[in-house]
Amino acid sequence: MLKTGIYVDAENIRLCGGYGMRYDILVDLANMDNSIMLRANSYLAEDQKRTEVDQDYRHKLYAYHDVLRKCGFKVIKKYVKHYVDDEGVVTTKANADMDLAIDAILQSRNLDRIILLTGDGDFVRLVTALQNKGCRVEIIGFNNVSNDLRESADIYTSGFLVPGLLPFPMDYDGDNWHRGIVATYKADRGFGFFRYFYFGENQLKAKTVFFHCSKSEHENDPQVFTAPGKIFEFQIAPTSRDANKVEAMNISLLNAKDY
Repeated sequence: MLKTGIYVDAENIRLCGGYGMRYDILVDLANMDNSIMLRANSYLAEDQKRTEVDQDYRHKLYAYHDVLRKCGFKVIKKYVKHYVDDEGVVTTKANADMDLAIDAILQSRNLDRIILLTGDGDFVRLVTALQNKGCRVEIIGFNNVSNDLRESADIYTSGFLVPGLLPFPMDYDGDNWHRGIVATYKADRGFGFFRYFYFGENQLKAKTVFFHCSKSEHENDPQVFTAPGKIFEFQIAPTSRDANKVEAMNISLLNAKDY
């Protein structure tokens, strides 16, 4: 049984497309595939000055913290500091990178696997240090993920692709929505296969599903399906010709600004 720790750079995730991320899905992920979650830390910013005067902010922030604690996470707060320059311009800063790195190094002695949620390239050295201590390090990020960080990890997974980790917007009609990447595409014939993930047999597994560009909003711009690394959103439904077969429909390129 692999002892797993989760470390969430919450401010980086929030600012880089992961706002609204489901922490309970992270717990499920940590407890899959012969693993058990032993540690779970989330590093968040709190503006104490605003907490004192803004009741709505305080209520939402503390309710959010309570949700994380109920999911089994320890909430580590980094209080926002306010700086005023010579021209009177106020800037704020709350960086928990050092706290996260020190905790991960100290706690890694009892861990086999570490899931680190961030896109910050400053954590490359931490990843290497944890690997040198014998830990397997998996990175999950959303937008603006450092290439060096991706390459340093044992596995990198886009948070958009983990089923349920980032819910679809409320205005998406129907169900059976998925996110995936193009596995193969026949440009001359306008069809291919998406690769997407699902939870099965207590593991994160991959499947493929057929698609045709005519079932997308990009029918007149098929080159989008040949661009590397693009993430698509789609529904899976029975084909019109054979109810026993399925295909991707209502296909669109992920617009990260919507999340």
